[in-house]
Amino acid sequence: MICRYLLLYKPYNVLSQFTDERSAPSALRVTLKNFVSVPGVYAVGRLDLDSEGLLLLTDDGPMQHRLSHPKFAHRRQYWVQVERQPDESALRQLRQGVTIRNYQTRPAEVGAIAEPDLPPRDPPIRYRQHIPTAWLEITLSEGKNRQVRRMTAAVGFPTLRLVRSALFLSGTCALTLEGLNPGEWRELTRAEQRSLPQ
Repeated sequence: MICRYLLLYKPYNVLSQFTDERSAPSALRVTLKNFVSVPGVYAVGRLDLDSEGLLLLTDDGPMQHRLSHPKFAHRRQYWVQVERQPDESALRQLRQGVTIRNYQTRPAEVGAIAEPDLPPRDPPIRYRQHIPTAWLEITLSEGKNRQVRRMTAAVGFPTLRLVRSALFLSGTCALTLEGLNPGEWRELTRAEQRSLPQ
C-alpha cells in the first residue's frame, strides 16, 4: 500500500479533525474536511481550535504513532505572540520548564524573535494601545493539552497568537510553513518522506 503524507497550514478557528461530533447540526464548527478531500488521512497530533499552523496528515498508522506518541519526543516549533515583553528571567523559566496543572514541563528551546512574516489572522488578535506585545520561538519535545499557552501564562505573559511553524523529523530535516497559506496543503516531497522516522 502506498501511504499518503500531507502538510496542511491549519487556519485559526478550525478543528484538527474531520468531523465535529460535539456541536449541534446548526452550530457545526469548521473542520479539516473543509480544506482536505483526501480520504483516509488523519492528523498527526493536533492543534487547538484557536491555534494555527502546521499539521501533518497521513493514512500511515504506525508513522502517526511514532510522530505523536510522547515517548518518541519529536520536536515541534511554535511562533508565539505574547502580551508584554518577557524579561530574561521569564525566558529562563520557560527554558528550564514550568509547572502547569501539577505537571513539570520538559526543558524547552525559547528565544525572542522579530515578528514573523505571517498572514493576518482572521479575526485579528485584540489590540490594546498601551500594552505592547512580543514574539517568541518555542520548541518543545512534548505536546500536552494547551501547553504553550499554559507555559507563557505561568510566567506572566499570556499568549495572544500561536502558530506551529515547524515539525522536526529524524536528523536535521524539518517540515515548515514555507510556501503555504492558511487552508492550503501539499504532499510531502520524496526527500521529506525519506526523512520520516523508521
